[in-house]
Amino acid sequence: MALAPIDDTIAAIATAPGIGAIGVVRISGPEALAVADVVFRPAGGGRAAQAADRVATFGRLVDGDVFLDEGLLLPFHAPRSYTGQDVVELQLHGGPAVLRAVLDATLRAGARPAGPGEFTLRAVVHGKLDLTRAEAVGAMIEARSDAARRQASIGLAGSLAHALGEAQTHLTSAYAHLVAALDYPEEGVPDADVAAHVAEARARLARLLATAQAGRFAVHGARMALVGRPNAGKSSLLNALLGYERALVGAAPGTTRDYLEAPLELGRVSVTAIDTAGLRATDDDVEAGGVARARALAAAADVVVALVDGARPLAAEDRALVAELDPTRTVWVATKADLPHAWPDDALGVPLLRMSSHDGSGLDALEARLEARLLGDAAGEETWVTSERHADALREAIAALDRLPTVPHDLQGLDLETALRALDRITGRGDVVETTLSEVFARFCVGK
Repeated sequence: MALAPIDDTIAAIATAPGIGAIGVVRISGPEALAVADVVFRPAGGGRAAQAADRVATFGRLVDGDVFLDEGLLLPFHAPRSYTGQDVVELQLHGGPAVLRAVLDATLRAGARPAGPGEFTLRAVVHGKLDLTRAEAVGAMIEARSDAARRQASIGLAGSLAHALGEAQTHLTSAYAHLVAALDYPEEGVPDADVAAHVAEARARLARLLATAQAGRFAVHGARMALVGRPNAGKSSLLNALLGYERALVGAAPGTTRDYLEAPLELGRVSVTAIDTAGLRATDDDVEAGGVARARALAAAADVVVALVDGARPLAAEDRALVAELDPTRTVWVATKADLPHAWPDDALGVPLLRMSSHDGSGLDALEARLEARLLGDAAGEETWVTSERHADALREAIAALDRLPTVPHDLQGLDLETALRALDRITGRGDVVETTLSEVFARFCVGK
């Protein structure tokens, strides 16, 4: 898909749909001030096109001789603007009808409607943002949890671009050493320089790629299934994690016959907690359906909390669950720690936490262990890879670097070029193909 032109003038409503106190119509391009001159009349006289840079001017918004609204004009002269072009923001009342009327007036005055992400695309093309920061802008807008917001803000601050830039610098140095060694062998350029730069770059890229799972959880959330026999304390634990009564709790087994979902945040990870039906053999068709669904939810979950009643003797079903669940995704919990323990911690043969939903003991330790399980290798890192596009490019770059020792010396430059091109697709350095930019900005909202 071809990119939209970037040398004309565009306009769009830059605030969210719906009714609000204030709305913004944004204009960008070489004729932005001229368009504003047609639709805005400063209250103190003069022309909108002559308004001072970054100084708000009060006036009337018009469409020809038709009064539309009162509001503010705020110009940002090139190149000191978001897009690097002349930008004008018209700030007016936030009703959908008046915003649409003002936008239509700007289009009649010479602007064209902006497509998704066109303002930010122009910021990238004009060097105001690199591609990682541009994508962070979109992630900030779309963030639905504090975990997603934090990672977007880190990306917007340039942390990912900096980390990738360091790796690119090492690979560029390696490529230069390799070319020098091949073109000027009499100079004796040492091969060790190439190997050292490649090793450092690969280590940096591998650290970033190791955060991809945590980054996916931060943006899209993780699914956490609570499983165990009836009356093991699943619903009580869900309520304790949430801090409010979401699930019904009763002494009779089988209170939960279907499943309940509730969102929560565990440290830096957004989680959907799922309270499932108690696992047991039953002749009740409805309960049996709930048990089957609980097993399916556990199999599909990103992390499983397996609960065993710590105040009752272990049953065969508890031991069978140990063999059934994936140990890499399961955290084992002995519940009802406020009561006398009915069996020792090593009885199940798995790492175990004891906790009580009644008095809260062990709850902080459980939350910390769950967060650590979800974060994995990202636990000690601040910057995470939150885009699958970025993760794919990192995998391609690392694979190219891993091939280096297996190819002849005079062909290693090809793999270094492959790695550098893969990183270019993330950062926007060098020649970024149009399909990559189209893919990125197609997901943006209009007006940004």
